Amino acid sequence: MTPRHLYALLLAAPLALVTAAAMAAAHEGDSGADLYRSACASCHASDGRGESRAQVGFDIPLPDFTNCSFATRETDEDWFAVIHEGGPVRGFDRMMPAFGEALSADQMQRILDHVRAFCADPAWPRGELNLPRTLFTEKAYPEDEAVFTSNVAVEGPTAITQELIWEKRFGPRSQVEVSVPFAIRDSDAGDGSEAGIGDVAIGIKHALHHSLEAGYILSVGGEIVLPTGDEARGLGGGTAVFEPFLLFGKALPAASFVQLHLLAEIPFEDGFEDEIGLRAALGKTWTAARFGRAWTPMIELLGARGLDGDAHTEWDAVPQLQVTLNTRQHILANLGVRLPLNDSSTRDTQIALYLLWDWYDGGLFDGW
Repeated sequence: MTPRHLYALLLAAPLALVTAAAMAAAHEGDSGADLYRSACASCHASDGRGESRAQVGFDIPLPDFTNCSFATRETDEDWFAVIHEGGPVRGFDRMMPAFGEALSADQMQRILDHVRAFCADPAWPRGELNLPRTLFTEKAYPEDEAVFTSNVAVEGPTAITQELIWEKRFGPRSQVEVSVPFAIRDSDAGDGSEAGIGDVAIGIKHALHHSLEAGYILSVGGEIVLPTGDEARGLGGGTAVFEPFLLFGKALPAASFVQLHLLAEIPFEDGFEDEIGLRAALGKTWTAARFGRAWTPMIELLGARGLDGDAHTEWDAVPQLQVTLNTRQHILANLGVRLPLNDSSTRDTQIALYLLWDWYDGGLFDGW
């Protein structure tokens, strides 16, 4: 242990004792503001902006609760976990003490309600509406994420598609997205395999409306797919495509949820078929103990139909399981199987997976 760390612990110990003593004497009827001033303001400041490093006596940056971009992203349950168990429960520093023995659950919730009020802009959707990401159904919540996906055919010719997706939130409700696919497939000539970059896509998403009380979020957006892949080698579609979409997410009781995704594919050039699609997902999250690893089994139903006269609808089911990998829960993995429900003789079963990094919450090696 370095002298700096020892000094931080010596400062934290009396602070924790004073805090516990003050909370033991607090009356059950105290307001959230009063409890916050007693338990939190010495570090986080009465206005929620955080005291200076000179004031608190340690070098760890303190969050600004008035910054809506920071204050709205996580659920009440995640905030409550840190208040109850201290910073390490979510991979943060131990200088954030645990109040689970000094405060009742009701008192901690009152403090949390007061902290939530520091963000005064209702345009920002709350983290409770940031539902788990599925393998194919886009979610309505705007995010800062990097996602690596892979889809592998388990029968027939070699067909592997991998994709790197980068998402950047801007403003309260919007997000820009860039996706770069890389495909490997057997050559049509039967003389080996083809590999290369596929059709790069650039998209934007905007939350039209959201309601924490009703538990839903509705978003609209569009994507331009550029013909960067080599069509002759089977790595691209051969034309630019516009893909408008509508997204809906609804939180249900008992940590369950449903998500819907309506989309269309409209080629820029004649001779290519228009297509419409429906994707729907249903899932539920369980946690190990109350604040531990999260497990989310989900099932998706995917439908796609061309708009020419002879087209019919293709249906797939995708059972899958998402799991948080680290303590901070900003690194996640999902594994599933895409099963054709019709035309199975001409369409292959696929293994689908992703690795997700919510980079706003920390680096790849943070919070383990």
